[in-house]
Amino acid sequence: MSTDRVRVVVTGLGVTTPLGGDVASTWSALLAGQSGVTPLTEDWVDSVPVKFAAKAAVEPTEVLPRPESRRLDRAEQFALIAAREAWQDAGSPKVAPDRLGVVVGSGIGGITTILAAYDLFKEKGWQRLSPFTVPMLMPNGSAGWIGIELGATAGVHATVSACATGAESIGYAIEMIRSGRADVVVAGGTEAAIHPLNVASFAAMRAMSTRNDEPQRASRPWDKDRDGFVLGEGAGIIVLESEEHALARGARVYAIAAGVGYSADAHHIAQPEPTGAGIRSAARNVLEDSGLTGKDIWHVNAHATSTPAGDVVETMAIQEIIGDHPLVTATKSMTGHLLGGAGGIESVFTIKALQDRIVPPTVNLDNLDDGVEIDIVRGEARKLPDGQIAAINNSFGFGGHNVAVAFASI
Repeated sequence: MSTDRVRVVVTGLGVTTPLGGDVASTWSALLAGQSGVTPLTEDWVDSVPVKFAAKAAVEPTEVLPRPESRRLDRAEQFALIAAREAWQDAGSPKVAPDRLGVVVGSGIGGITTILAAYDLFKEKGWQRLSPFTVPMLMPNGSAGWIGIELGATAGVHATVSACATGAESIGYAIEMIRSGRADVVVAGGTEAAIHPLNVASFAAMRAMSTRNDEPQRASRPWDKDRDGFVLGEGAGIIVLESEEHALARGARVYAIAAGVGYSADAHHIAQPEPTGAGIRSAARNVLEDSGLTGKDIWHVNAHATSTPAGDVVETMAIQEIIGDHPLVTATKSMTGHLLGGAGGIESVFTIKALQDRIVPPTVNLDNLDDGVEIDIVRGEARKLPDGQIAAINNSFGFGGHNVAVAFASI
């Protein structure tokens, strides 16, 4: 790894996901191969062709006080819950406000607030709207609330790059610390988009699985019978620090945030570039940025959404740029696809895999698709080797965004 610049480390982790309301419960469920996908029971379910989703295991309103939750969009609720866990996990670091930053984004933002507020406006008039409607619907609301709570004045930012959002936020946070703008940055992604309009819209794109008779088996990355992704919700947040700052306060360090690689397909607004050129470029860039080689990478948490178009191409890029030795998994097979929150929770999973030296399995993979020639962790979790190793989290988004974040063991 590069030693000629500020080294960034991870000191805090926080999530709320379809598998659990915190890191410990989520990680335990992942290693056990449990699915967070359940049938939808909302009164609108008969109006849409997809009858299931990966809803949060713990309702945010069970965690947050009612007066607070009422002024937050659901995506903001998730973000605050995960950020509070991560901040506490990091030891609530004492840091000057102008040395503390926040980078938390959402792919869609406060969509449920927008739609509910518009219905209320049409039915009962503008006077019935909450004065918090605008802060609830704006996509930077999560970052803003976290920044206010922590007193972060070095910069509060919200990246928006569809399903690459959470990973891009972490990459931006790494660069904030490297550049000297901040000593500590809280970063990640959040999403709460399980709404009939979103479900119907993704279904109209033929992007979602319609396996209504087997919801828990619907998300099946790399399986020949996959038919689309499963919509999930939640948030994943990490605390990043300069190594110097973390060591000075005696912080526990989970991993090194080694680097980030970006690229863009410039091909299609929703379809991946079919040769995987952008994915390979992001992989090359993350290796260069981190000073790692393919031989250093022993684990990849793949983007692998369970859609027919992208899964296999990603494995070919991994094989070409990194090699066929890493243990590769697709945790979306259990959590569903959290869109803008995916890169946040999956970065937490990648860090935990390095810390515990174990990779969660890909579930529902019964019939491996042709062309997949890398080492997929299937059925049961598998151990990682001892010694100094590194791992990559891949996140790709509509619009052609490709982001790869590398973490290294300590």
